[in-house]
Amino acid sequence: MRFISLLIIFTFSLALVLFSLENTQPVTIHIAPQIELQTNLCVALFVAIGVGALLALLSSIWFRLLVLLESRKTARMMREKDQRIQALEKDLEQYKTETPKEPLKLPPATSPEVETSDGNVETMQTSSVK
Repeated sequence: MRFISLLIIFTFSLALVLFSLENTQPVTIHIAPQIELQTNLCVALFVAIGVGALLALLSSIWFRLLVLLESRKTARMMREKDQRIQALEKDLEQYKTETPKEPLKLPPATSPEVETSDGNVETMQTSSVK
C-alpha cells in the first residue's frame, strides 16, 4: 500500500514539475482589493500546491491525534473493566469457599408445646389437612 501511495505522489509531482516548466509566463495574483502580487505561473502553482499539501498534512495529523485519544480512552475503559472482572471473580471464589459444600438441612420438626395455666407443658397435636 505504501509503495502504491509513493508511486501516485511521484507521478503527480513529476506531472506538476513538467506542467510548471511549460508555464513560466508572469501572472498577477489579486490577494485583496488593494494587494496584487506579480509572479511566474509555476511559482504560483508550487505555492498553491504547497499550501494544499500542508493543509492535508495538518488534517492527517489532527485525525491521527483523535484516533489515538479514542484508542487510549477505549484501552483505559477495557483495563478498568478487566480489573472489575478480576475483583468479581475473586469475590466469587471467596464466596464459594465460604459456603458449605453440602446443602443446608432443616432441623427436625417438633410438635408445638403449650404451657397451660397451671404450669404444665402440653404437646399439641397438629391436624393434617386432606
